[in-house]
Amino acid sequence: MEPGEPREPQEPRETGPGAETAAAQVWEEAKIFYDNLAPKKKPKSPKPQNAVTIAVSSRALFRMDEEQRIYTEQGVEEYVRYQLEHENEPFSPGPAFPFVKALEAVNRRLRELYPDSEDVFDIVLMTNNHAQVGVRLINSINHYDLFIERFCMTGGNSPICYLKAYHTNLYLSADAEKVREAIDEGIAAATIFSPSRDVVVSQSQLRVAFDGDAVLFSDESERIVKAHGLDRFFEHEKAHENKPLAQGPLKGFLEALGRLQKKFYSKGLRLECPIRTYLVTARSAASSGARALKTLRSWGLETDEALFLAGAPKGPLLEKIRPHIFFDDQMFHVAGAQEMGTVAAHVPYGVAQTPRRTAPAKQAPSAQ
Repeated sequence: MEPGEPREPQEPRETGPGAETAAAQVWEEAKIFYDNLAPKKKPKSPKPQNAVTIAVSSRALFRMDEEQRIYTEQGVEEYVRYQLEHENEPFSPGPAFPFVKALEAVNRRLRELYPDSEDVFDIVLMTNNHAQVGVRLINSINHYDLFIERFCMTGGNSPICYLKAYHTNLYLSADAEKVREAIDEGIAAATIFSPSRDVVVSQSQLRVAFDGDAVLFSDESERIVKAHGLDRFFEHEKAHENKPLAQGPLKGFLEALGRLQKKFYSKGLRLECPIRTYLVTARSAASSGARALKTLRSWGLETDEALFLAGAPKGPLLEKIRPHIFFDDQMFHVAGAQEMGTVAAHVPYGVAQTPRRTAPAKQAPSAQ
């Protein structure tokens, strides 16, 4: 018998008064033996309408730089040929990979506490790749033991139209234009970027950091700053301190995280909750922080931590938090986070965004 191999149950040899006890012990050993031989079943996929659905593009989940270069320079036929030739080689993890692993860690805890509940994270691979590339994606997912059962491979067409059908709560992609399309459709979305250096993140607690204005909240306050300056902004926030801000594009995702957090709180696990959220904002606490916190309160939401930086760089604080993902509407904050080793995601919403050109130059679509 190999080390670690389950021991085959032995027949009971007693014939006296203890025979029944011995027989029961043998049956228990037999059950353990055959349970260990049986293949481990993966959990059942939840119905999309019951779950918190996270749609991730293939280039967000995996590194596909070489494949994207071939697609751009040599075209789709050579791209598909290359993928078929390498379909038994798993992709390397991409920027969304640690986030997805953290989602699965939360799901394991939820299923331990609520075995019959479908209120868990459901991860969908959403890509405009050709279906032939699906084998390599499936092989990669199995290689890393990820639980991703739902695929949407659109063969060159935009996957955006399918996001609502999947009841998507958050869409992450490496394609900025696809993310803009999703935002325009009212779907929480962000363009995800790899950090400049690798930083170890928690394996047991999902950490998500949000900017405030134009991410959780509308861009109302940023419009005041842009049009009238900081002094007028401070006056405006003071005058409207008790008026909640309108919601921003990721308010619904924070709401979904809060709903799952409460499932742990109801079991007395607030301090051991495997989800932790952060508000990381350039606002200053004294002059404009109260309105942000009161807005969250009016929505019945909260973040575990609130960091008001009063214009200071966000990167050093994020380096201490080590979130699995940080959402911001301004690219210079995204770049600052990247430099400090944080996986950052750009939310293209609000007045801070560069206006789109009316007649964009033609370019090859990306193989997501």
